[in-house]
Amino acid sequence: MTSQLSAAPGTQSPGTVPLLRSITIQRPAMSEHGLLDYITRDESLVWSRHGEGTVGFGQVARFESTGAERFALARHWWDAISETADVQDPLQQPGTGLIAFGAFAFSFSSSYASRLIVPKIVVGRNETCSWITYTVADPEAELSAEAAETELAGLLEDYSPEHELGAGADKLVAGQISEQAYRDSVLKGVSVIESGAVTKLVLARDAVAELASPIAVAQVLRQLALRYNDCWTYSVDGLIGATPEMLVRVRGDFAEARVLAGTLDRATAPSDDPDYAHRMLLEDEKQRHEHQLAIDSLTEQLGPLASGMDAPDEPFVLQLPNVWHLASDVKATLATRADGSVPGVLDLAEVFHPTAAVCGTPTKEAGRILRELEGMDRGPYAGPVGWIDTRGNGEFGIALRGGVVESPTSVRLYAGCGVVAASDPAAELAESWAKMRPMREALGI
Repeated sequence: MTSQLSAAPGTQSPGTVPLLRSITIQRPAMSEHGLLDYITRDESLVWSRHGEGTVGFGQVARFESTGAERFALARHWWDAISETADVQDPLQQPGTGLIAFGAFAFSFSSSYASRLIVPKIVVGRNETCSWITYTVADPEAELSAEAAETELAGLLEDYSPEHELGAGADKLVAGQISEQAYRDSVLKGVSVIESGAVTKLVLARDAVAELASPIAVAQVLRQLALRYNDCWTYSVDGLIGATPEMLVRVRGDFAEARVLAGTLDRATAPSDDPDYAHRMLLEDEKQRHEHQLAIDSLTEQLGPLASGMDAPDEPFVLQLPNVWHLASDVKATLATRADGSVPGVLDLAEVFHPTAAVCGTPTKEAGRILRELEGMDRGPYAGPVGWIDTRGNGEFGIALRGGVVESPTSVRLYAGCGVVAASDPAAELAESWAKMRPMREALGI
């Protein structure tokens, strides 16, 4: 599929680079709730964990593309934006100054348009400070601390949603893939693995939440952030969720990723067995094998880009409210390229995606098989979602534990499970339901 640009209103063509101006100002420390106090509008752009991160309002520039070149086209557009923008940023920290939020399709064959969105207002917070960034495309617009504060105050005061969670006869219905179809695809996946074509496949399915009243997106995001505070809560243009998996974070020449592979449902765990998760994950051959495949895939891709790397020999058990995961944090110092630069977060996102944890091993062949076997367009599910600044810093998680708002009363949920030779169809189906639990709870279903 050749790369093309969407004709959506406000979308920039390859040759169109808006001249943006932005100003960042430091603000007083936030309340103990952090960014939760600012997740108030349903259309907000959100990237938040432990009350830190960024929340964006409005839109001053937007880029969309599809196809195999979606990452490259987005990177070239963002590089041009960064080179021409007038950025006043006295803080000079990752995430301050001009930033864009992004969401990318899982597959090059997807009809979903990958996108970068530059907000008008960004509220940010990290471990040392809080800030506002105000960005304009109008050369006549006032750009000052006072204008930024006034714009933010208007956004926070002028919005009062009228809907609420769990009101009415909400229900969950089958999506493109029924339960039986998913069990069948797992069986077929095991057969493919036994034939030797691949060693692992990650098969996904969907379900649709049909709501009796319009979805309260901001309330859903706050619920996710509170219940899953060790995850990264995200919202980009209708793609919402709370992911436990960091595809890549870049800070200067330092990069890190959190790899998850191996899952255990907490709902079925015995209450009188404190070693249950350790035994069922760390001591289970299937789970350890699945996790090692994901680690090996990442370190193989990262190796040529790094001058030093720390990949732990042993994973740890990550406890979330719905499941336990086997997890590993991989860290690396990025190698300097011939032009003196280091790879930015979009460079690495393109290199790492798709990971073995959401596609399979080897990833190229697994991706081809998934397009034939899975029976649906994943859209942005399991694709990169996050943000980038003009210095190449940024964070992109993998869009998991979430869904896509398809209408005011309809949300499509997604979940996927790693299939290896020892996989059982009924167990994988149950695991997929466990992975949909965060969104079901947040929606009040």
